[in-house]
Amino acid sequence: MVVLTLKKPSHTLSQRISLLCMSMAMPFAVLATDLSDIAREGEKKFAEAESSQAKIDELVDGAQDRLIRYRALLKQADGLNEYNQQLSTQIEGQKDLLQRIDKSLSQVALIERQMSPLVSTMVHALAKFVELDLPFSVGERLQRIAFLEDSLVAADIDVAERFRQVIEAYQIENEYGRKIDSYQAIIDLDGQRREVDVLRVGRIAMVCQTKDAALVGRWSAENKRWELIDNITYRRAIRNGIKVANKQAPIDILTLPLAAPEVAR
Repeated sequence: MVVLTLKKPSHTLSQRISLLCMSMAMPFAVLATDLSDIAREGEKKFAEAESSQAKIDELVDGAQDRLIRYRALLKQADGLNEYNQQLSTQIEGQKDLLQRIDKSLSQVALIERQMSPLVSTMVHALAKFVELDLPFSVGERLQRIAFLEDSLVAADIDVAERFRQVIEAYQIENEYGRKIDSYQAIIDLDGQRREVDVLRVGRIAMVCQTKDAALVGRWSAENKRWELIDNITYRRAIRNGIKVANKQAPIDILTLPLAAPEVAR
């Protein structure tokens, strides 16, 4: 007689299913862990890429700024080179000018030695001319001559200023010969001191007339005195000439006594 002995199974069905599920879930857990690691590695690489890009952008921006500054410095250098060339040209011109000035200064002493006696001669010649000229504005002209003579010995007046003063005096004397003038004076006429109106026409004639027009006269350069002339012939002309000189009448032809020209010797 065979007796069959049935053994009780070691695991229940539910346990087996659980074990099966667990065995199937293990690969997914491992896969999830790998994906997380990959994600973290990707984020790390992305962060590193962003950092690298930021550094690259910073380097590019820095290079661009340096390029802009470099071009600006080049432009400034070109301007400075051109300015230096201009200054060099000006310096050369100034050197030439200084050489000419030095040469001129070396001749100043010689010029002064030559000018001083010339100015002195001109003053003495002008004084002699006034002495021999018609006796008009005598006080004013003699005062001008005295001023020039004082300037010749003045220590604070250089030769250039003396020369200028002498030339100015000559110009004034030259103007006297181109003008018609009238003034009052007391002169010796016909043996008496008389108050007269004097008419001067440049240096060609100087005549006078008493206040009552009774006497007329002219200055004789040969005899150095006033002399009577024909009242009937010259009275009206002298009176009209005095009006013209005083701007009381328009310029007109005047009949005046003139000295006869001397024969050249």
